[in-house]
Amino acid sequence: MIALTEKDKPIAQMLLDFGACPRCVFRLCRVGLQASYRHPHKELLSELYEFLRSDNDEQKLSCEMADPPCKRIKLESTKEASEEQAPNGSHQPASVEADGIRATEDVRPTVCNVCLGIMQELSEMDFVKAVCHKINSSEYQFSSFGFSVSFPPQLSVREHAAWLLVKEEMGKQGLLVEKNDIVQLKEAYKWIIHPLFLEELGVPADGKSLFEVSVVFAHPETDEDCRFLATACPNCFKPAKNKQSVFTRMAVVKALEMISEEDFHKNFVCPPSSPKIPCTAVDIQCTNGSIFVAGRYNKYSRTLPQTPWIIDGERKMESSVEELILEHLMAVFKADSFNFSSSGREDVDVRTLGNGRPFAIELINPRRVHVAAAEMKALQQTINNSSDKVQVRDLQLVTREAIGHMKEGEEEKTKTYSALIWTEKEIWSNDIAFLDNMQELKLDQKTPLRVLHRRPLAVRVRTIHSMRSEYIDEHHFRLHLKTQAGTYIKEFVHGDFGRTKPNIGSLLGTTADILELDVESVDVDWPPALEN
Repeated sequence: MIALTEKDKPIAQMLLDFGACPRCVFRLCRVGLQASYRHPHKELLSELYEFLRSDNDEQKLSCEMADPPCKRIKLESTKEASEEQAPNGSHQPASVEADGIRATEDVRPTVCNVCLGIMQELSEMDFVKAVCHKINSSEYQFSSFGFSVSFPPQLSVREHAAWLLVKEEMGKQGLLVEKNDIVQLKEAYKWIIHPLFLEELGVPADGKSLFEVSVVFAHPETDEDCRFLATACPNCFKPAKNKQSVFTRMAVVKALEMISEEDFHKNFVCPPSSPKIPCTAVDIQCTNGSIFVAGRYNKYSRTLPQTPWIIDGERKMESSVEELILEHLMAVFKADSFNFSSSGREDVDVRTLGNGRPFAIELINPRRVHVAAAEMKALQQTINNSSDKVQVRDLQLVTREAIGHMKEGEEEKTKTYSALIWTEKEIWSNDIAFLDNMQELKLDQKTPLRVLHRRPLAVRVRTIHSMRSEYIDEHHFRLHLKTQAGTYIKEFVHGDFGRTKPNIGSLLGTTADILELDVESVDVDWPPALEN
């Protein structure tokens, strides 16, 4: 049974005369029952016809046929029809009599004047099947989906015109209706379309789903509907670099809130001209939300950067830690792109040993999102078998929020290093023994010259928590250090032309330099260790 009341009859008839489809009639009559919108168009039109048909056969009614053959149905009394004569004896449209009412076919366009067809054929199963074909051909893995739509901004103008008529008619009944009381187009559209998607795809619509299907509708025929608002409310329309048109939906809605009813009626004809064709879906996009992979890596090469090393468009090294890992992850998850991050980074000539350095990778728009732990373990082994320069461990899927643990209190974390040091003057074991007793040594480190091109000039205070020396010969010794994260070890050794104070050279009273550096541990307890 139709979800309209007796007091809705004049409003419903007025909206049909305006050129609204049955579903837009429901919306503007504030029908909130979802099931009312889900019946096929022909059923809705029939129900609306029965609702509006008066016992007085002399009352004229007009309804809109919203389905092929796309012709408007005029309902007229048989008596009036029999008296009607062609003004010049010309041929009259074919007619069919039923229950004393004659339905006369008229070739006027029947695309809804309010929704421009959105609530008509674009709410039918044929359209849903076309969207589902796009979804299925994209090979995404999903167990639910989010559905978003972008409607032409001129829909807001046409809906505003219809609402003003409703407001006026309700006022005649002594009733007040606010624009927010009507059912929003997007909401009603989803009421109709979601069950159809469930029927076709077999998975539910879920606004929190990682998988998103978005449809953009356009209607070039009525693009000019918004133009008058730019003159009436110029402050609402500001050019933006990332927008093709100033007539965005939000800008149009804002302008409609500001313009007076009098000015609106002066500038916009009501009812507007009937559109010849419905909206079209100009873009259908499928995207999966990012997934995140974390682990720890060891780097055993002194000629391998962490990320691709490209200077002035020229590649300096054959590969990188990032590429050796991502090559296999991208193949499995079939993502469009990625973001790589880690707990600090080592120089190209520095090895990372021990339990490795924590890293996280955001995989953007992946086709696969579900990978079992056993498959992740196999993927880890594939990465490790592919190169002797990089090895990974504890490879696992994590949440976006969990990545924050890698960065939390990063400067308060500690790291341990092993440095092979050369001294210009000869040294003996007792010359370096005092280093073993130094605790919590404070350094003033001015931004190193070698990184000054990518980091701001500043003096940073860093702490060497402890040191242990290992004598090798009169010009070499190894120094094991435990430091605050973010300490520049190379500069602590050679001094960087006095930019790091104190430094090993100044402490020993000689020129010192670093020959080799290894990261022995990064003391970040993340990601969780996995069983081998």
